[in-house]
Amino acid sequence: MTYTLSQITQTLDITFEAKDKEITGIHTLSEATATQLSFFTDSKYLSALSTTKAGAVLIDVKYAHLLPSSTIALLTDEAYLKLALASKLFAHKVITKGGHPHLGEGCDIDKRVRFGNNVTLGNNVIVMAGCYIGDNVSVGDDTLLYPNTILYHGTQIAARCIIHAGVVIGCDGYGFAHTKQGEHIKIYQNGDVIIKEDVEIGANCTIDRAVFGSTIIRKGSKLDNLIHVAHNCDIGEHSLFAAQVGLAGSTTLGRNVVMGGQSGSAGHLEIGAFATIAGKAGVTKSLEGGKTYAGFPAIEIQMWRKMQGLLMRMLKKRK
Repeated sequence: MTYTLSQITQTLDITFEAKDKEITGIHTLSEATATQLSFFTDSKYLSALSTTKAGAVLIDVKYAHLLPSSTIALLTDEAYLKLALASKLFAHKVITKGGHPHLGEGCDIDKRVRFGNNVTLGNNVIVMAGCYIGDNVSVGDDTLLYPNTILYHGTQIAARCIIHAGVVIGCDGYGFAHTKQGEHIKIYQNGDVIIKEDVEIGANCTIDRAVFGSTIIRKGSKLDNLIHVAHNCDIGEHSLFAAQVGLAGSTTLGRNVVMGGQSGSAGHLEIGAFATIAGKAGVTKSLEGGKTYAGFPAIEIQMWRKMQGLLMRMLKKRK
């Protein structure tokens, strides 16, 4: 979908004084191209303003002078809200009529599977009853989809993956902007999900699509049942998640991260390669790799054990 900037700003009730241009989508300041719209709402991204290649940016007037001359400033004191309204313009159009998939050799597809349009399945793919594979989805060779797996539009599954029953991949991430009156306006999630080779995803997991760009689960990672991966997360190769792990949006993991049952993370942080997060631990800040962490907030496990021992001794003294 392509709109002129004048069409977009009319929808957003914003005026601008510059030559009109075509806009093909929305992305972050660092990733946007000359045909994309971006936004600025957080001072921690201040350094990205001068280097952005975005065609136009939703921005408060006091920061507009920091943009390069090639980028049009769309002045507003509600940039995040305007982003939400603009995201609807580029949202995938949902239709119920599907098509016949492009099939590789040796596929085994149950007759009770439904397909969207422009679906591609590799060789020897098995799709069991009750699955739905949406528009523009690709599934790699030798991948197995157990019953009632749902792949939303644009999802990419690589070769030799196993997706267990009831998994939902590519549903919308949890994103809303808020009006001054306290109403919640949906930010349409216009990215996708990419599952790399040899990934196994347990039953009833949910993996959200990205706001922009991709949510990624990298090669060889294994997810237990009942896990939630939020929008724009990036899970490193050969990571292991036990049941009921939950990752908030834009969490980035290095390779071979192990997360124990019911552990979780806040958003917009990094967990280094070969880190281990003990069961029920809560990660609230970025953590170095190669160490084991426990507790809430998660700290190195040796310190956590000392704290627990100290608390127990204090309690015994009070009795």
